[in-house]
This record gives sequence, structure tokens and C-alpha cells, in this order.
Amino acid sequence: MLLADNLTSDVHDVVIIGSGPAGYTAAIYASRANLEPVMFTSSVQAGGELMNTTDVENFPGFPDGIMGPELMGHLEAQARKFGTDVQYEDVVEVDLQAEPKRITLANGSKHYARSVIIATGSQYRELGLPGESALTGKGVSWCATCDGFFFRDQPLAVVGGGDSAMEEALFLTKFASQVFVIHRRDELRASQIMADRALANEKISFIWDSAVEAIKGQDKVESLDIRNLKTGEVNTLDVNGVFIAIGSDPRTDLVKDALDIDATDGTIKVQEPSTATNIPGVFAAGDVVDGKYRQAITAAGMGAKAAIDVEDYLAANPAASNRPALLTEGS
Repeated sequence: MLLADNLTSDVHDVVIIGSGPAGYTAAIYASRANLEPVMFTSSVQAGGELMNTTDVENFPGFPDGIMGPELMGHLEAQARKFGTDVQYEDVVEVDLQAEPKRITLANGSKHYARSVIIATGSQYRELGLPGESALTGKGVSWCATCDGFFFRDQPLAVVGGGDSAMEEALFLTKFASQVFVIHRRDELRASQIMADRALANEKISFIWDSAVEAIKGQDKVESLDIRNLKTGEVNTLDVNGVFIAIGSDPRTDLVKDALDIDATDGTIKVQEPSTATNIPGVFAAGDVVDGKYRQAITAAGMGAKAAIDVEDYLAANPAASNRPALLTEGS
């Protein structure tokens, strides 16, 4: 069964999958180029990883810093102001080889686009330990800003040694009786300013050269088994919560069978300096592409590039902009 030719009006110039700094910036630029973008942000958490971040001190234009959720709120409002159709929906399947490209949502509806920007970001990395899954939400967390309040005057642990781990630890000192930072090395990977702040905080203690071996507890976290990586000795640390901050992995499950993926870090390969992928009309930006910098400002920059690349692609491929929508029911 052929769909009516007038469906052409329902084939979007560009669909943006994902939000965060990359997605929202792409939406702002695409909207201002009159491309009328549609953005599917996720039904769970629009705004990406910065929704779980406290003070963002290094995003230009905010000398006193800004809370991550507030920054994302500003970006979304700006995208909406210029005409982006922001939908809090989950994309479950894409056909990027089709013309036009097909996007299927969790509610079963299908959307069609002449171009697509993938800005799905990254997801928190798990330890993969006994007790981790069972006690998630019961003392195991990846978000201090979400859950720190519930651990007032209790001992807590943070796993990791980078900026995110130090940020988590510093934030938790507002509530916890003591914060233990568990790190596999004997020095922090965090930036100097973040490391200095954490090392100077009297509520934070460091357990060096160590890794968590097990998370224990019945209905909630009660203790951690910690192995010293140099001596092999295992000790028990009594804490009521553990916050995991060991990095993140790019969210590529939706496109890993269609787009070229970097074997080293799992990011989507793009044809630098552009954001074009191996499929014409498909572009990618943000942490799903960037395995090195992973900063809000670099993601935003890539989002701007992706929107400009889309505009150039549509201008250079008038067939993509004017293709009649004769789509079979099963396509």
C-alpha cells in the first residue's frame, strides 16, 4: 500500500536524536536556518549527562558558574524559541539507508527525515560487581546531585579519580559524615583545580591503589570489599552508599549496525573536519563522537557544525530536499 503523495509535508528536513549540548545547539542552528528540526530527546531524561551535574564552571558566558540542569533548560528554551519541535520520546529503531530516513519511536509511530543528526551522548560506566545491580537505587548511584540528599550524616564512597569523581565527592560533603574516594592509582586523574579542592577538603579521605571488589548489603548498601592492587589485601569499608564515577561509554546501540564505529573507544566515526558519517545525510555530534575531550563546550561546537553540515547537504542534494514520499507500508 502506497502512502499518499501529500505525506511529503511530513518528511522533515532534519531529525535530531538526543539532546544535551550537542543536540540542543544543533537544534538552535538548524531552526535559525529554517530547517524546522524535530528533536527526540528521550522520555527519561532530556538534557544528557549535564542534568546530573552541579556547578558548571567552564562553560563560556557564566563567570559565576551555572547548574547543569539550568544550563540545559536555557538551551532547550532557546531551541524552542527558534522553532524546534522538542518531543520527549524514545527512538527504538532507525533505518538510515532508506530515503527518506525512517525513525521509529517506542510508541510505534514512524517519522521520516531527509537528514538525521545523532547526538545520543554517553552513558555512565558500571563496575560490573556483585551487588551493583541489586542495590542500584538502594545505595548504589551514579548521580550525587540526584541522591546525595538521602544520605545526610552517613559515610559514603566515591569510585574514580577524574573530574567527575571529584565533583561527586565535593558535592557529597554537603550531606555525608565522611566521603571516601577509592582510586586505582596513587594520584588523581582530575584537573589540578578539582584535585586541589578535593585534597583540601577535610571530609574527604582517599584510598589509593585500590578497587572495589564487591558491594554488600541486604536491602541497602552496608559495606564494600576493597582490594589493594599492590598488596592484594582485602578490607571491608562500612558505608551506606557508593557513587560510581569511572567514566562513560558512547550511546551507539541504535546505530552500531549501520554506522562506522571506532574500534578503540566505541565512538561514531565522522569524516573530519565535518560531522558526516559513512551514510550520506547522517551526521553525528557530541560525546557519541568525541572519545577524548567530552566537554559541554566541545559538544556544543560539534552540534553547531552538524547543523551547518545538514544545511550544506540539503542545499547540495536537492533530490533529498524534494524527494516525493512514496513509501510502502512495510518500508
